[in-house]
Amino acid sequence: MGKKNDLKQHKIKGFSIRFIPYSEIKYLTSTERIKKILDIIFQNYIIILQGRLRSEEETRLIEDTMAMIGHVKSFKGIELAVIGTEERMGTIDKWKNKIVMSLAGGDLGAVTIIGPASIVKEIKRDPKKIELMLNK
Repeated sequence: MGKKNDLKQHKIKGFSIRFIPYSEIKYLTSTERIKKILDIIFQNYIIILQGRLRSEEETRLIEDTMAMIGHVKSFKGIELAVIGTEERMGTIDKWKNKIVMSLAGGDLGAVTIIGPASIVKEIKRDPKKIELMLNK
């Protein structure tokens, strides 16, 4: 057997990226939003969500996934990161943004990334870029 066969090949488990526009979750209840997200995560999708979940929804999503670890076969949790525009705004712009958010029904200037921890090792963010580190 040649050296080619002796080399170990590392493959990343199959995954896909799914974009969810805010309009797809806008009228769902908190429970329905979390269920929809978990259903997609269990299919090995990395989700890019336009906007962001409410803080209580983020908390519940994390709590629910922590409770599933060890009870759902091969589920290791999730990685979640929110990238928003508010971090770079002044006080008046933040105030204007809150008015727009209340009219639109959510923070459309943000992007939320959620992925299964079995695929996503880490999500690093800074003002200029997002780095999505995947597990081998």
